[in-house]
Amino acid sequence: MGSFHVSGRRVLLEGRPPYVRTMSEGGEPVSINPNGSYLIEQMYVQYFLPQHSNGKGPLVFWHGGGMTGATWETTPDGREGWANYFVRQGWDVYVCDAVERGRSGFAPHPDIWPEGPVVQTVDDIHTRFRIGDRPGSYHTDPARRSAYPDTRFPLESFDTFCLQMVPRWTHTNTAMIEAFHILLKRIGRSTIICHSQAGPLAMMLAAQAGDLIRALVAIEPAGIASLAPDAYNTPTLVVMGGNMADDKRWQRLSQKISSFAQQHPSVQILHLEELGIHGNSHVLMMDTNSDDIACRVNDWLSHASGV
Repeated sequence: MGSFHVSGRRVLLEGRPPYVRTMSEGGEPVSINPNGSYLIEQMYVQYFLPQHSNGKGPLVFWHGGGMTGATWETTPDGREGWANYFVRQGWDVYVCDAVERGRSGFAPHPDIWPEGPVVQTVDDIHTRFRIGDRPGSYHTDPARRSAYPDTRFPLESFDTFCLQMVPRWTHTNTAMIEAFHILLKRIGRSTIICHSQAGPLAMMLAAQAGDLIRALVAIEPAGIASLAPDAYNTPTLVVMGGNMADDKRWQRLSQKISSFAQQHPSVQILHLEELGIHGNSHVLMMDTNSDDIACRVNDWLSHASGV
């Protein structure tokens, strides 16, 4: 195992006034000059290479909005995450903190990045991730929260899950795609497993650089890229969870995803509810049946073209 950074660009700032800060507890004041060179929009990559590889090439994990590579590492209730599962299947695993997340860092605002970050409340996450069954379902007292009766998310660990959420920006999509493109050129033709926000971005990358992507697994993509039918032929599995019937946003997204699959024959949708698997949340890689879903994804990858 190891890690590295890829991508990034240099930005020069001029004309900013210097200031003084005490940087360490008990330290001496330091004069800070904000003028000069900054390296920004890099991406952090951590890799895990099993002793006995399955020979199917790299498997790259791309997290969703407001999240980091921690998404794939350990479930909130302490079980092994998908990174561990797929390493055990012999995959060479690469877990990324996308541009402006986690250990990738971020740029000064508003000096370099024009807008501030979006920070999500735990109230919003509880509902929008289809854990809570209605708006306002979250309460600081766990006993007073409302959730779907069949939810597979480990409810007692919801607050633990929220600890991993981080600020996100909405203007860095191009930089994210570029960073993953550079990563694939470095490590070679790869398979990507992505989640939520990363779904449409990974599809855009596949349309631009399909020769570098063997297959793509999109876990509940939060949008669909507008691509011409002849511009996308990457073998793709879209995995959709449960409890969408009462969620208008996810109903609309489901329709978009279905239309995309109809236009692109290389795209297959795995509706868990159609298999009799109910109650999965938006973060189904953290749900109590996460290993079962990982097994189904691994089986699909074993039969996908070129994998």
